[in-house]
Parts: sequence; structure tokens; C-alpha cells
Amino acid sequence: MGIASLVGQFAMESFAKALPAMGDTERAALEAGTIGFEGQLFAGTPDFDALLATGPNKLTVEEQAFLDNEVRTLCGMLDDFAIDTARDLPPEVWQYLRDKRFFGMIIPKEWGGLGFGHFAHAAVVTRLATVNVSAAVTAMVPNSLGPAELLLHYGTDAQKQHYLPRLADGRDLPCFGLTSPYAGSDAASIPDIGILTTREIDGQPVRGFSVTFSKRYITLAPVATVVGLAFNARDESRPEGQRDLGITCALIPVPTPGMQIGRRHRPMDSAFMNGPIVGEDVFVPMDWVIGGEEQVGQGWRMLMECLATGRAISLPALGAATQQSSVFVANGYGKVREQFGLPIGKFDAVAGIIAGMAVELYATDAARRFTAAALDKGEQPSVASAILKVHLTEAGRTAINHAMDILGGKGIINGPSNLLSVAYRHMPVAITVEGANILTRSLIIFGQGAVRCHPYVMAEMQAVERKDHEALGQALLGHAGHVARNLWRSLFGAPVVGVPPQDLSKEAAMLARLSAKYALTCDLAMGLLGGKLKRMELLSSRLGDCLAHLYMASSTLWRYAVEGDPQMLPLAQAALRAQLDAAEEVLSDLYANLPTPGRRLIGQLVLSRTAHLAPPRDVQMLALAKLLRENPSVVRRLCPDMSLPKSGGLVDLTKALELAAQLGDDATMQLNKLVRRSGSFDVAAAGMPQPALALAYLQAADKVIQVDDFAP
Repeated sequence: MGIASLVGQFAMESFAKALPAMGDTERAALEAGTIGFEGQLFAGTPDFDALLATGPNKLTVEEQAFLDNEVRTLCGMLDDFAIDTARDLPPEVWQYLRDKRFFGMIIPKEWGGLGFGHFAHAAVVTRLATVNVSAAVTAMVPNSLGPAELLLHYGTDAQKQHYLPRLADGRDLPCFGLTSPYAGSDAASIPDIGILTTREIDGQPVRGFSVTFSKRYITLAPVATVVGLAFNARDESRPEGQRDLGITCALIPVPTPGMQIGRRHRPMDSAFMNGPIVGEDVFVPMDWVIGGEEQVGQGWRMLMECLATGRAISLPALGAATQQSSVFVANGYGKVREQFGLPIGKFDAVAGIIAGMAVELYATDAARRFTAAALDKGEQPSVASAILKVHLTEAGRTAINHAMDILGGKGIINGPSNLLSVAYRHMPVAITVEGANILTRSLIIFGQGAVRCHPYVMAEMQAVERKDHEALGQALLGHAGHVARNLWRSLFGAPVVGVPPQDLSKEAAMLARLSAKYALTCDLAMGLLGGKLKRMELLSSRLGDCLAHLYMASSTLWRYAVEGDPQMLPLAQAALRAQLDAAEEVLSDLYANLPTPGRRLIGQLVLSRTAHLAPPRDVQMLALAKLLRENPSVVRRLCPDMSLPKSGGLVDLTKALELAAQLGDDATMQLNKLVRRSGSFDVAAAGMPQPALALAYLQAADKVIQVDDFAP
């Protein structure tokens, strides 16, 4: 008997007790998707050549033309306040979405769709969301997790031929019903039941399911013509214990006898369509099951595999749009609005906030773009998609809160000239859907990452499940070597693998060192706590947060390298250092909270000898704020998806900033001084070298500063 078998035989019993039990639904979630660069971070061995090999984001000629033409035209049709007041998109917008096949972005051209890549799809959603969130959501949902994607991957030929062309051109509008009143975050426990039965249709016996269900929070349900439905299939003719066939996905046309649909929820009083779907004894023929009878019971696997992609696109795009809008508005308003004789953006308290928003945006949007590039290369990084969902939406919430603070009274008065209030009200929706952030942060990022990304844990779990002593022994020996290597690298320095950008070489070295410390910490936490770690959600949240900060730091390095813009180095360096500092702080906090004896000693040992790189200090942040105020090209690079709506406050602000740029900063300051002295726009403008331009700016700036009022 070899040493591996001896080790496995000795460890089998204790490992079987320590490892948490895994059900079929959890297994499907864990096995979904692929492992990307986050796997290298989890192993403690980031390879910067592999990181940079992902390459830059690319758009085809058709995709770029669509962004430049159809998307720009659609944005110009959207009036945020009017849509919000009407609680619906105008009929001409609905028709334009259909005519230009916005609902078919992910559907290949052979089925009548646009056949866009993931980055293009995300860019469309992001640009729409900077103008009107409801329009973005309406275009986003048919291209996200739902009937079209499920059909593309699992549908029968007949289902594809019937539905895909109709979904692409908008003849059919889909929704997908998963969430139930008693199964929200715990979606795998849906109580909706479909009983296998046979009904006579047109004189012929037809096998199918009698489904009774109650779904809620279903976006597009009130206007949908086809409902994707997840339910638990059962065969009552089987012996007890074998009757559950598993979660199954089906397509149900509207109307269908027994199904009630059309009523609306009002999520944060939004204009996008959302509502409940209820069914009583709805007959679902086997032909309506996605993939046909052979796919009965495979619905959860389908959903998890598709979610690995969709979760990296839609909601992160909304988060990025909110961040870009917030930075653009806060920086722009800070230049136009004066108090105490000074643009408010020049006050250190405001400038520091704007700089912090910009630094966070550079890192989070880098992660979104890097993941989109990986998706376009064929990867399905499930852990990275969970990171994006949580941290992009949280960053969006933080950014818009800061921007609302800077706007002050201007931000809280609703009306056509308001700049952010509608998007502000929408932000909790993005936080909540597709896996509430509390759940995703505490259970999924690290829980899935520990199994999927760790180089040995999955092999150990599979060996225990098979009771394979040899395989377990080999995995444990490899795991021991893995721990020893990361301990050495944590204490004495980790090698920098590959060639990072020279400008960020110090940060890359720190990233490699922190990755090794993180990998060692994960093994210590799992080794000391075993299966209990799964239930200790505050600790697992911190482990997930550290991985997320390392992922965003890596993406920041990638973004600077592939974009090759030296002008953005101050932002890239600040963003990278901020993420590394956050990762280090999380690790320190984790060791302080480990419920084990000697935790302080262990923490001091692991975290010692770290060549700390200071996060951005006040002087650097104020310099970044000055760069944003004085260099519009930097703002454009940072907020490339900002678009112009039909009318409203964003149009007013953009016009004022354009006129200010024509005047120049010195002339604008002189003009504002003349206004304060004279109290008259006309008199002040007359004293300037370009009176007409000066007066136009003053009138535009005044329009930005004013707020709306209404009849009682």
C-alpha cells in the first residue's frame, strides 16, 4: 500500500465528518461555470502573463455601429421624469425596441437576432441605464437569464425554430418565473409542483404536468406573451422516495387556461413592468418543457449554468451605469455650483468624495470589463460573476449616495430637472434581485469559491464521496504541499509570476504576496473550523470580500495594461492601492474574529512581514479631484457610457459643462465674480471678451441650479 493510500485511509473517517453534506441542488450550483483568474488568486499564484493574455474588450463593426446609432437614438427618445411619471415606456419606445431587435441581442443572427458578444450586450445596457433605468431593465431582461438563453443552450430544435425568431423581433416578449412567496433567496426550495399526468387534447393522449404555482417579482410579467416557469416535477406513480423528479423549466404561452397574469407590482414605484403570476392546474405538455422530456428534472442545473454568465452582465451593468452617472454628475455639478465664492468641487470635503468615487469606479468597472472579456473568450466564471453582482451594485449604491449628498437640495427635489433621484430610488432593486447581496456575499462568493477555485478541495470532497482512499491521499498530500508553499510565500515573499506593467510593479508584487496570504488564510479557516465555517457567515463574508478585492485589484492592473493610457496612471495606481489596502484590512479583521485559541498569534504570523503600500492619502485624492475638474478627457475615459436623454437635468448639465469648457476655467471664475458684484447676468456677461458665450453659460448654469415646482 502506497503512502497516498495510507494517508487517505487514516484521514477518511475524520474528513467524512468534517466536510459538509452536499445536496443535488448545491452540487449543481458548485459545479456550474468555469474557473477564471479568481482561481489563481485562490491558489495564491497569480500569473500576470495569464491575466494580460485575456486581452482588451473588442467590439465588432456592427456592434460599434449599433452603439453609435440605434442606442444613441433610443437614448434620445427617453425622458426620465416623463417615463417615471407615466410608469411605462412610451409606445414609440416599445416599438423601437422591437424594430431594432434590442430584445434579441444574445440571439444568433441565424435565428433573427443581433448575435452580440457579452461586452457589446453589457455596453448597450450600461448606456441605456445612464439615461433611464426602466428602459435598460426592459431591454436587459429578455437577454438575461430566461427563455432565450435557456432555449439556446437546452431547447429542442422545434422550440428554437418556433420561439427564437419571435423573441428576436419582439413578437413574443418573455418573462421568467422563479421566485415564490416562500422561496426567495432559497430558490431551490420552490414549492410550486407539477404532477405528471396525461390529458386528452384533440382526441390524442398527451403527457405533461398539471402545475400549480405562485410566482412574484417577475419582471415583464404584465406584458409577457410567453412565461418561462420553474417548478418541481413529481411522478406520483413511482414508489415513495422516488417521486420527486427535480426542478424543471417550461415555456407557457399567454394566455393558457388556469394561469393568471397581468397585474403589476411597483418595485420602488418604477416604470418597468413587474408583477405576479399565479397558476392553478395549468397543463404543461411535455413539448413545453425546455429540452423536452429528457430535460425533466434538469432545470436547476440549467439555471445555475446560465446564471454564471448572466449575473456578470446585467446587474453589474446597472451598477456601473449608476457609478458613471454619479461621478459625472457630482464632478460636473461641483464645477457649476458655487458657494462662498468658490465652486463646491474645490472644497476639500467635496473633492475628496468625488475622487474616492472615481477611484472606486476605475476598479469596479475594470472588473466588469475584464470579466466580459473572459466571457467573450468562452469562459463562464461563476465565482467572478457573483463578485461582480455584489460589488458593482454596492459600489453603485455608495456612489449615488455620495452624489446625492453633493447635490444637496438639488438632489431631493423631484421633477424634470432632477439629476439622479429616479436612479437613486431604483438602486435597492439591483441590490436585491438575482441573489440578494447579503446572501451572495455571505454564502456564494466564498462558499462556491472554496470548492470551485481551490486546487484540492473539490478533489477531496469527491474522494470522500466515493470512499476512494488513494484519491483522498493524493489530494491531501498535494494540499499539504500547497499550504507549505503559501506559508513560505506569506512569510518570506511571493514571486511575481509573469510581467506586469512597469508602472504598477510595486502593486503587482504586493498583490502576489497578499494572494499567498489569502490562500493560506482560507486553508487555515477551513482546517480549524471544518464544516462549521459554512454556517459562520460573518467569517465567510470576509473571506469572500478579500477575494473580491484581490480580483478587482487584478482587473485594475489588467485594465491599465490593455488600455495603455498613461494619463490614467494616477487613477489606476490609486484604485489598485485602495483595493489592496481593503484586502489587507479584511484579512486583519478576519483573524481578529476567528473563534479559535491563539487567533492573534496566528494572525500576526500570517500577516507579518507584509511590505505595506499606503493607500491613497489626502494629497493624492485632492490631486485626483483636480485632474477630474480640469481634464474633461479623463472624465470621458472614466465614464465612457454616459449618454444624452431626450431632455431633463442631464441635458442641462451637459450643456453648461460644454459652454464652460469653451469659456475656460479662468474666464468662468472671472465671470462668476462679476455676477456676484453686479447681481446681473447681462451686466456680468457684457464685461467679458465673449459676451454672448458668457451669457449663454450663465443661463445654462442657472438652469442647472434651479429646481422644479408644481401647482398644489
